[in-house]
Amino acid sequence: MGFFSGLDQEGYDRQYTDRQLVGRMVGYFRPHSKRLAAVVLLLIYIAVAGASVPLFVSRGLDTLGPNLQTSGILLLCGLILFAGVTSWAANWLRRRLVVRMIGDIILKLRSEAFQAAAGHDLSFYDEVSSGKVVSRISTDTNDFGQTVVLITDLFSQFTQSIILGIVMVQIDLRLSLYLFAILPVVFAVAIGFRRLARVVTRSGMRAMANVNSTIKETVSGIAIAKNFRQERLVFDEFELANQRSYAVNIRRGMVLSAVFPTLNALGGAGTGMLVYLGGLSATTGAVTAGSWYLFIQGLDRFFFPVLNLSAFWAQVQSGLSAAERVFALIDAEPAVKQVGNRITPGLRGDIQFQHLNFSYNTGDGILKDFNLHIQPGETIALVGHTGAGKSSIAKLIARFYEFQSGQLLVEGMDIRSLDLHSYRQQLGIVSQVPFLFSGSVAENICYACPRDITAQEIDSLVTQIGDGEWLESLPNGLETEVGERGARLSMGQRQLVSLLRVLVHRPAIFILDEATASIDPFTEWQIQQTLNLILKHTTSILIAHRLSTVKAADRILVLENGKIIEEGSHAQLLAHSGHYADLYNTYFRHQSLEYIENAHRWKQ
Repeated sequence: MGFFSGLDQEGYDRQYTDRQLVGRMVGYFRPHSKRLAAVVLLLIYIAVAGASVPLFVSRGLDTLGPNLQTSGILLLCGLILFAGVTSWAANWLRRRLVVRMIGDIILKLRSEAFQAAAGHDLSFYDEVSSGKVVSRISTDTNDFGQTVVLITDLFSQFTQSIILGIVMVQIDLRLSLYLFAILPVVFAVAIGFRRLARVVTRSGMRAMANVNSTIKETVSGIAIAKNFRQERLVFDEFELANQRSYAVNIRRGMVLSAVFPTLNALGGAGTGMLVYLGGLSATTGAVTAGSWYLFIQGLDRFFFPVLNLSAFWAQVQSGLSAAERVFALIDAEPAVKQVGNRITPGLRGDIQFQHLNFSYNTGDGILKDFNLHIQPGETIALVGHTGAGKSSIAKLIARFYEFQSGQLLVEGMDIRSLDLHSYRQQLGIVSQVPFLFSGSVAENICYACPRDITAQEIDSLVTQIGDGEWLESLPNGLETEVGERGARLSMGQRQLVSLLRVLVHRPAIFILDEATASIDPFTEWQIQQTLNLILKHTTSILIAHRLSTVKAADRILVLENGKIIEEGSHAQLLAHSGHYADLYNTYFRHQSLEYIENAHRWKQ
């Protein structure tokens, strides 16, 4: 167990060279070439103005000498003031342009990262924490932007160093050569920090992503934690991630904070040596007083940007690490791969599984040599014990996962050849735990409404369910706020809203992973009403947990270990006295009217 244990990279992470990262980042700057050119010109002017101040003072000392006059002093002060004011104005304009440019680039980068995250299939999120994805889209893109701003500052200072270096060579070549001889040592030490800086910075970002992930999971599941009185446990989990992040970032801070003092010590030693050698030259008359002043001032102004460039290299590495993590998210290869983009208007719902094999993990087979033909307009119910493969069939039809071999055909077309956006527009899916977005009931029902549907049509559909009586239980009717994830509604109400959302969407293929939560008979009747309206016009695949849903199917498929072991109607399968009959007696029989009536008589 190393210091960075628990901070493993994600499965989709990849490492880029600095050249690859810089080349990739340059692509984001190309649309802003005019603005970037203006920034470069302003940076050059700022550097020239900054370098001119010691030049003005040096020239004034040599020109005026002992015959100092008020007019000469005023002229010198005016030149210095002009350089300072115009440099400030140019720097203000430069920062304004840079902030706008970086804002546009981060906007585009975040959009691409979010689009990539939204486009990944469900298998991606089986392995990746959504909190860590959030960290890459928000925090890492921001770190990248801050690094670019830093680089523009360093460019200005470095340009100033080049100008002063040329001037100092003209003043005294011998001293300048001593100065340039020190630079390789400074850069060698800075480069020595480079690899370590990248390692600790990357680990710091992973640690922060762990904290974000823990917070997100804890807040999402806070109701469960409170129900089981586990507030202390979730706090301890957060504290563990927080302490790990603290330790990693302290180590990171120690490494990064050691860069500048080390380089400053080297620069100080070099400056002391050059001051001594330059002083000897000044006493012998080899250089004038003004030139010596210029060299001393130039030395400080020369060394400061060079040391900054070396010291802030660690922060540059931080920006590169951030860019690396964002680009890794954008470049992550999808597990679900399409070989075509055939548009599929007006599907009838003919679905065929042919000798299909599927597993979530290598060697862990779920569906084995699976064959099934679902006719257009048919309603099938999938029943079986947990792990039998019911949800896997639904997820494969929705194209959320990639199968390993065999074929899955829709209307006789390989599902891998379809345009997924066009195909999924004709799917209606209700998951076992219905998910509602923050907003009103009406907004959730019309989440994916066709453009041609009217408000009157939506009201008509809603009031068909139990004559609209279910709306009376909502304080503000369709305008009732559902809360985060629908927390303000009961499970039955959430199911109704989710089913109505599908009904309004008018899909060709309907997939229902029916919830097992107990609901009152009246709500179940309303749900069944909504379900019947959907089943009239769709090919439907029902993962059934209620007897009423099973009986509504045209055909019931009994699954065990990824294979169909029985199929038929409810009455046929009961008469067969096989596996379905056992399931019925175990899970469904107590829901039947006959069972309820007998239980009522027994109580009497």
